[in-house]
Amino acid sequence: MKRGVLLLLLFGLPLFLLGHGVSDADQEILRSGGLLAYVRVGAGHMLTGYDHLLFLAGVIFYLSGFKDIIRFITAFTLGHSITLIVATFWGWRVDEHLIDAVIALSVLYKGFENLGGFEKWLKVASPNLLAMVFLFGLIHGLGLSTRLQSFDLGDGQFLEKIISFNIGVELGQVLALIPIVFVINRWKKWNSYQAFYRAANVYLIIAGTLLFVYQLLGYISAA
Repeated sequence: MKRGVLLLLLFGLPLFLLGHGVSDADQEILRSGGLLAYVRVGAGHMLTGYDHLLFLAGVIFYLSGFKDIIRFITAFTLGHSITLIVATFWGWRVDEHLIDAVIALSVLYKGFENLGGFEKWLKVASPNLLAMVFLFGLIHGLGLSTRLQSFDLGDGQFLEKIISFNIGVELGQVLALIPIVFVINRWKKWNSYQAFYRAANVYLIIAGTLLFVYQLLGYISAA
């Protein structure tokens, strides 16, 4: 029973959240607050960003120690920080449905890789994971930039606002990763871990596929 509850919290709860779109409440927070308001909204955006969190959960499955976690999360953080800051500052925008569709594919990719899909079904070695995490970080950052650019950022302290939002994203990411790392590391001590590992990564593939289709349908309906 406890294991089922933990599995629900780790992988089921994100899909019941409101997501990480732009809301009037967030806009009001930014309008009435200072730079700390951007930190707050950035953290909230990541905490409800189920697609980002599912990808990170998939990465955590692969890692065996704290040093590995720091190394890979740093690569992901560096990637999404670069595109979030640069794309927002220069006003580079991509279609939100298309970038979210690619982010959904990153979730599918990680589940597929964790299950040995490249070796078993494609008969090739898996791409370098650290490089792929950095690459997907760049893509996730474009999605974050698209969200941030949907807000009215005003005229003053433009770069400072972007950096503050990014700091909030990092704080939210850390807060979200703590229970994910705890649950996965704790489950490794149980005999049911291999079954959990397989079920969770199959879930990542299914969730990534459904999110991809959902975003494509959103793009078609908005066209």
